[in-house]
Amino acid sequence: MSNTPNIIDGLHVASLVRDEVRCDVNDWLAAGNRPPKLQVILVGANQASKVYVGAKTRACNEVGIESETIVLPDTTSEKILKERIQELNNDDSVDGILVQLPLPSHMTPLAVIESIDYRKDVDGFHPMNVGRLTIGQPCYRSCTPAGIMHLLKHYSLSPRSKHVVVVGASNIVGSPAAIMLSRENDEGKATTTICHKYTKDLTLHTISADMVIVAAGVPGLITGQMIKEGAIVVDVGMNRIPDPTTERGYRLVGDCDYDSVAEKASWITPVPGGVGPMTVAMLMKNTLLAAKKAVYPD
Repeated sequence: MSNTPNIIDGLHVASLVRDEVRCDVNDWLAAGNRPPKLQVILVGANQASKVYVGAKTRACNEVGIESETIVLPDTTSEKILKERIQELNNDDSVDGILVQLPLPSHMTPLAVIESIDYRKDVDGFHPMNVGRLTIGQPCYRSCTPAGIMHLLKHYSLSPRSKHVVVVGASNIVGSPAAIMLSRENDEGKATTTICHKYTKDLTLHTISADMVIVAAGVPGLITGQMIKEGAIVVDVGMNRIPDPTTERGYRLVGDCDYDSVAEKASWITPVPGGVGPMTVAMLMKNTLLAAKKAVYPD
């Protein structure tokens, strides 16, 4: 008898978050404040980056946040990019600064991120925000793992006392997600294992997990044989694979083999429509927080 898992619907939950932000922005404006403003910097012509920036701009327009995008050629030097960032750091009309990743190969991403004023780092990547996250202090939280935590809370899927395996140890998703899950607060208290490309016998870890969060960027990495019956599975992967039957010539798949994993999981995120929409929704929340100076008050 086949299993039909419950769907963790990121599209629906993200729409609720955007509605909440829109209402908060309206209240903020009604109190006589200027609109929150997000400044995006896009370096180069990476097609996926253009798509992501477009989605962020549309979300800003929807909730009442001003958004501008600076587009720089991929030949831009790191020095010039940092100078542009410094101008935005000094601009009191800008609340949030987002440098779209990836950057051209001649740039050092961490050095660029560190040049952003941490009080405007609405992506949550600056070492100041990561450090404060680690010790449980107020900060801007990285948007994708924050979105995962919001999804789990919405569906009452508490990680407390569960064994959670995070597959992927990036600074953007895997590592901050593991920190959030293991913190001793209302949304954490999980026993957390971090796996990555150097992990021997990945199945040994995933098969024992009550919850598996996959952010490895490898299509179909996790199969049904690798998870236990009734596990909660959150698939962060967003991979384009060729598909000549589609108009675009490709389709989006996650890091899980959805059909086989769905046979075992109690809850699962679809791809697309799972975690992805939450990333942009949480960016809207962070930008509003920055405008209110709610995390780092003057």
